[in-house]
Amino acid sequence: MKQTFQVKHAVGGRMIIDSNKHDVSYTLVPQGQGWKFTVSVPWGPMIEELLAHKEELNVFVFQEFDDQPTLKTWYYIKDGTVEFDAAESKLTIIADSRIEYYPHEYSV
Repeated sequence: MKQTFQVKHAVGGRMIIDSNKHDVSYTLVPQGQGWKFTVSVPWGPMIEELLAHKEELNVFVFQEFDDQPTLKTWYYIKDGTVEFDAAESKLTIIADSRIEYYPHEYSV
C-alpha cells in the first residue's frame, strides 16, 4: 500500500505539503476525540506559509492499494492545534474530525 500525506490551505485549495513532492515523514495517532499528526519537516517557507494559515488547513491521507480503490481521508483542523517545534523540526497538527471516502464514487 502506498500512502500520500497532504496539507492544503482550505481557502482556495493551495497545496502546502505533499509527501509525493516533499521529503516528509509523519505519524498519525488517535488523540482524545481527534487525531494527532506529527510531521518531520525542516523550518522554511513551506512551514512559514502553513503557520500563517493554521486556522484554515485541511489534511488529506490517500491510501492506494493494488487490489482495491484508493481510500481518501479528509481531516478537518477547525479548532485543533497547529504548532512547530524548531528545535526538533517537528510539526504537530491536531484534527477535530474526519471523513473517509472513495474518490471514484464521486467522479463525473
